[in-house]
Amino acid sequence: MVVSMKNVLYLLKQISPRLMIQITEKQITEASSKSDFDLITLFTDKYLTEIDSNLTTENMYKLTGYQHALLAYRFFWEEVNHGGFVQLIQNGYGGYIFDNPTAKAWKLFGADKTAKIVYKAKEIFDANREELERETTDDEFHAMLVDFEVFDELEENYYAIEKQQTAIIARYVDENRSLFAEIVES
Repeated sequence: MVVSMKNVLYLLKQISPRLMIQITEKQITEASSKSDFDLITLFTDKYLTEIDSNLTTENMYKLTGYQHALLAYRFFWEEVNHGGFVQLIQNGYGGYIFDNPTAKAWKLFGADKTAKIVYKAKEIFDANREELERETTDDEFHAMLVDFEVFDELEENYYAIEKQQTAIIARYVDENRSLFAEIVES
């Protein structure tokens, strides 16, 4: 089945939270003045507070599809920038990123290049999921980094575009704030 961007947008709108997360204009202004990632972090910190910093099947309903897509970008950014795709997967985010329409959502946000990288990484993940998700010791984890050098090129491609893609996502969030939180007066 082919899923169009229109369908992804529809699906994202269908998942609504019980209580919309609130952020003040002042918080947005302060975060925006620091960096694009600080703006993303402002929103996603609120999401993490809402789910007690532990995303589970029992609390996923508390976030909208848009909020999940933004939270997934934060996890992606942090993990890939600090240890690559193997670390992302070993830390339990593989399914969250690759089994959901995350890349489609990021494409909707305008981050097409990151979405393409995720699609390619998903192919590797799907073909090697059991091995990539197994419990490992530190030595086994480090060996896995060598065994899965196939991710290296994708990581390098992401590092080259990370600032631009993060800026695109931050701009989308800023221009569509009501999709990510309820904005209240300071």
